[in-house]
Amino acid sequence: MIRKITDISYRLGRQIVIAVIGGTLLLGGVIMLVTPGPGLALMLAGLAILAVEFAWARIWLRKLKDSVGPAGRDAAQKSWLRWRQRVFGAGGNTTDKEKK
Repeated sequence: MIRKITDISYRLGRQIVIAVIGGTLLLGGVIMLVTPGPGLALMLAGLAILAVEFAWARIWLRKLKDSVGPAGRDAAQKSWLRWRQRVFGAGGNTTDKEKK
């Protein structure tokens, strides 16, 4: 009985510690995307820590890793252009680079 309670409290404590540390690093990385600093590296570290315990963090980490490569950057840019077109309409100002 006591061992079962100990196991449950250990798992819960571990999840809380991982969530706090990983969440802090992830939030710091998001902030550093708009301020000077290694935002992407800190986001990767935070997601890697969160991925130890949470499945959603594993999915985000995989997507973030894929977006770092050249093919991922092109896909992200196309996704951004589609989103911008939906939000602001088809008649928005586009440059020759965006039309490709």
